Amino acid sequence: MGSNGKIIMGVGIVVLLGVGAAAAMLARKQKVPEPTAPARDTTAVGDLLMAERTKGSPTAPITIYEFSDFQCPYCRQFWATTLPALEREYIATKKARFIFINFPIMEIHPNARAAHHLAMCGARQNKFWPVHDLLYQHQKDWEKLANPAPYFRRLGDSASLEPRALATCTQQQSEDWLIQAEANEAGRLGLAGTPAFVINGGLLPGAQPLEVWRPILDSIYRTAEKEGNRD
Repeated sequence: MGSNGKIIMGVGIVVLLGVGAAAAMLARKQKVPEPTAPARDTTAVGDLLMAERTKGSPTAPITIYEFSDFQCPYCRQFWATTLPALEREYIATKKARFIFINFPIMEIHPNARAAHHLAMCGARQNKFWPVHDLLYQHQKDWEKLANPAPYFRRLGDSASLEPRALATCTQQQSEDWLIQAEANEAGRLGLAGTPAFVINGGLLPGAQPLEVWRPILDSIYRTAEKEGNRD
């Protein structure tokens, strides 16, 4: 691994420092391992594109990290059935912020890496969420293609991405380092499948329905309110 690779891995870990250390898993009562300390050289922090793939207020008391794979059918299920309600009830009301983390599992989803790269190239043009939605909306159209690149270029057009910038980003695999760094960190944290959600340090695995989410988020929010009133 070259010097850029060393910087990349350190920065990839910086992304997840807000996850928290050794927190109780919300669903299985296990532990989330403590993230590795970041590398001292964090010169590429500005390239993490975190703001571009974050929904919600930065001061929200709840932070939700979604570790997701664009080719995963359960991730698509969460996107279609649960995320819209979370947006209405918690993100739009400034109770929670939501951050997308790349976790393509290539062993079972061979087109996922290219899909994530398209999304991150979209983030470079401040259009991550339109690309995110198109990838899930049309997942069944591209998931089994031998070469999804032409289809992804059409999705880029649908998201109004500037075509020359997109072509440069995809051909040079400009964001591949970030995707790999985040996937590595997900593996180091012991996340074995997608989707997986780290919520203020606790892990909620799987595409759980809204009925599972509500009591968890409401409890965290009530606790945050009480602590805020004591300050």
